[in-house]
Amino acid sequence: MMKFFFSLLFLIPFCFKFNFWLMTSIMFLLSFFFLINFSFNYMYLNISYILGSDLLSYVLILLSFWVCALMLLASEKIYKIDNYYYLFNLMVLLLLLSLFMVFSSLNLFVFYLFFEISLIPTLILIIGWGYQPERIEAGMYLLFYTLLVSLPMMISIFYYYNMGSMMLMFMNHQMNFLVYLCMNMVFFVKIPMFFVHLWLPKAHVEAPVSGSMILAGIMLKLGGYGLIRLMSMFMLIGVKINFIFIVISLIGGFIVSLICVRQSDIKSLIAYSSVAHMGLVLSGIMTLNIWGFWGSLVMMLAHGLCSSGLFCLANISYERTHSRSLYLNKGLLNIMPNLSFWWFMFCSSNMAAPPSLNLLGEIILINSLISYSFLSMIFLSLLSFFSAVYSLFLFSYSQHGLYYSGLFSMYQGMYREYLLLFLHWFPLNLLVLKSELFSLYI
Repeated sequence: MMKFFFSLLFLIPFCFKFNFWLMTSIMFLLSFFFLINFSFNYMYLNISYILGSDLLSYVLILLSFWVCALMLLASEKIYKIDNYYYLFNLMVLLLLLSLFMVFSSLNLFVFYLFFEISLIPTLILIIGWGYQPERIEAGMYLLFYTLLVSLPMMISIFYYYNMGSMMLMFMNHQMNFLVYLCMNMVFFVKIPMFFVHLWLPKAHVEAPVSGSMILAGIMLKLGGYGLIRLMSMFMLIGVKINFIFIVISLIGGFIVSLICVRQSDIKSLIAYSSVAHMGLVLSGIMTLNIWGFWGSLVMMLAHGLCSSGLFCLANISYERTHSRSLYLNKGLLNIMPNLSFWWFMFCSSNMAAPPSLNLLGEIILINSLISYSFLSMIFLSLLSFFSAVYSLFLFSYSQHGLYYSGLFSMYQGMYREYLLLFLHWFPLNLLVLKSELFSLYI
């Protein structure tokens, strides 16, 4: 794992030297180099120093490499108008470096350290390249929601340090309720759980397309990853109190799905749908059964690709109409029929239509939750139904009807945009053919 860490470090000075497209190509190359390292073993691999990866961290690191490469591909506008793109390259690389360290770290404190460090490049991306005047407020929301709950986690890590090893695989102490809350609250905010989710729609709406992609694609997965890793410490207490968070997540997911149907801002709608999907992931992890852990990984991978692709589509429309309002982005089927095909593909994946990974993830998570409690079927059925409702609403409202007469000119899609969308959609729907690798990782 150290070789990848050093190769990323080595790239930092070249951010200021390389052409923008060369940097994009190098990022894709790194993704493929990491893909070559794939092993069909589910134990820890590539162990060096305090880094190593099992299948869970491997998949999420690979997703990080892939999404960061696609972020550069989506951000051609920054290069075109020369909006400090060298600095932008550096931020993406630093973000990738910190995410790589988070997912591959075997030490709890190093994990926590890079978990916090990854906030800073994200904040700079939102404040530096965001589109709207409220982006500083959105950045502060993101920062303070996370920092407020991460201090108790740091204290509980130091408290834990006196009791045993900091290595993740040796953690088996049973903790009390207070330590449970201190440790996990930061992950609940990050995933985000309903009630502490308000920073997410705000950050998405104000962020540039690359910021939205990394937020939806990777940053939300930090919460799920942390919970899966640390739940082994809280088995005894988790069995008693996890149902509270399952109830909050399922009812919250249903409420958020209803909020989605009333959104007029495309990005806001996609951001709220992320809260609903990740609520399902959170409740799956909280069941503490093996189906929940399998399903949560599949769903995190699927959501990372699908949500990121939808944000790319929203940005493609935004670059043409200069608005994210659904009232102005209407009838795009008349103007850009070939992009409507991609809207359909991603909206159908978002509502868990076959053959997407979303469907597989939902099937496994529904199994997990119904085996936990039969009553969860009520809100699961509502969640599934309304996820179809808002996905159809997004597609039909943006593609059908009369197009906005105030549009002066419109240009068709470019090769770069089709490549970007294809590279999101292809793994999302093809990985299902080899899905046992992602669903049998324990």
